[in-house]
Amino acid sequence: MTTTVEPTTPPRADGRPGSAPVHRPRRVDRTHFVFLIPVVALFTLCITLPAVMGIFFSFTDSIGFGEFSFVGLNNYIVMFSDPAILSAYGFTIGVALSTVVLVNVAALGLAIGLTGRIRAKTALRTVFVMPMVVSGIIIAFVFQFIFSNTVPAAARAIGIGALEESILADPSLAWISIVLVTAWQATPQAMLIYIAALMTVPQDVYEASAIDGASPWKQLRSITLPLISGFVLINVIIGFKDFLATYEIIVGLTDGGPGTATRSVAMAIFSGFEEGDYAYQMANSTIFFLITLAIALIQLRLTRGNARF
Repeated sequence: MTTTVEPTTPPRADGRPGSAPVHRPRRVDRTHFVFLIPVVALFTLCITLPAVMGIFFSFTDSIGFGEFSFVGLNNYIVMFSDPAILSAYGFTIGVALSTVVLVNVAALGLAIGLTGRIRAKTALRTVFVMPMVVSGIIIAFVFQFIFSNTVPAAARAIGIGALEESILADPSLAWISIVLVTAWQATPQAMLIYIAALMTVPQDVYEASAIDGASPWKQLRSITLPLISGFVLINVIIGFKDFLATYEIIVGLTDGGPGTATRSVAMAIFSGFEEGDYAYQMANSTIFFLITLAIALIQLRLTRGNARF
């Protein structure tokens, strides 16, 4: 005897028997292209095309206009043995690392304080966010006056001999002013990220640890930091990438001086354009672009994979 098996119909999405829904590709509204195409065109003309042209000219001896000839990798070879370029990279990386540490320590401390049980914390958050909305060049000029006049005058009144002269004029100390001012402007952004991170930590965990006798420091070290480690990673990588391109604050504070003690990579590139080293500095900017691109790719990989939120 032959048994015939009837084909079963797959259940619907709501669990009842019936035909399965057919998923058809969603049709894109043509209105989207009306807004997308002009943006893509502007981005290509203003960013992509100039970048490609810059990479092209980095293999030439062009001074920015007129005739030129190809020199191959000569600009890159000379750049890696140029003391001025190496000094600019060393200064830029050192300032970026120092600023990242200072910003994250200050931002995390402020975030912990502003998420605690204190009065007027909403108003205090507004006050601490204000530096983020002020132009970097304005901040730099204000602090230049403070470091050049206010701090030395106060040091002479108090009797602190080491600060009676402006640190902006000291090649070994001028970098400190750049780190402090950059951190002052960048801390609010990192603080907001940490505030959002701390709000994701369950309060029950702190209450249970307090019952077990954990001190606030142990709670920070064993509970808070492990649970917000993904946010810490984001702040560190984004901050380091942004601080590598610091330009306005350096120009307003020291203008690369004294001498070339505080000349960053960005300043070296722009000064080269003015001095006729167009192709040479385009090679420099290409290397700098590849470094920042690598950091951005690392950030993307970590935030998609290893970072936990």
